[in-house]
Amino acid sequence: MLTENDLNELEGKIEYCFKDKELLKQALTHSSFANEQKIKRAKDYERLEFLGDAVLELVTSDFLYQRHPTMPEGQLTKKRSALVCGPALAFCAADIEIGSYIQLGRGEESTGGRGRDSITADVMEAIIGAIYLDGGYEASSVFIHRFILSDLENKELFYDSKTLLQEEVQKDSKGTLRYELVSETGPDHNKRFVIEARVNGKILGRGVGKTKKAAEQQAAYEALLACKA
Repeated sequence: MLTENDLNELEGKIEYCFKDKELLKQALTHSSFANEQKIKRAKDYERLEFLGDAVLELVTSDFLYQRHPTMPEGQLTKKRSALVCGPALAFCAADIEIGSYIQLGRGEESTGGRGRDSITADVMEAIIGAIYLDGGYEASSVFIHRFILSDLENKELFYDSKTLLQEEVQKDSKGTLRYELVSETGPDHNKRFVIEARVNGKILGRGVGKTKKAAEQQAAYEALLACKA
């Protein structure tokens, strides 16, 4: 159960103070938690997520349109999709530890929902929707620019790491890129994968994730940084 201290702490991290704290609490409430409140059902974040998704798309579209004045529509669409997709939002959510503030039902909690990218990404959109209702377009735009549209060079490198690493290997004829599973631990609902990115058997990067895909992405990112060093 969220406390007032929890809400205040999160407000400090996102650098926005809500006039209506109930909006922030709703943005952090998963439907599984809401359904368990039998006396007084809490509101979940799904409607706020719907609104936040639209605000995020508009702000991101405007940002890319202004930043790339000669870029054609197809490329703008591709860039926007990369910035607002689920894994990208989950990556941003991790920076402010959103997962530790989400209200989850007992079943969702026990199956690792707090660390699930799909949930933390949804909550990021819900927070955007909550800020929009509480403070308007400008306040939500500031949040998006600060936490999603910042440090783009590094984020784009991370989002496209597997593709970029493959291109790097092919460009310099360095050999064959392979991803090797080093270990797989934990129960089915909360796996931990460790994967290495190797070129001709040489380890260039190592990644850890809750899915093989996430671990491969992290390994590719580490390998890219090594290549550029």
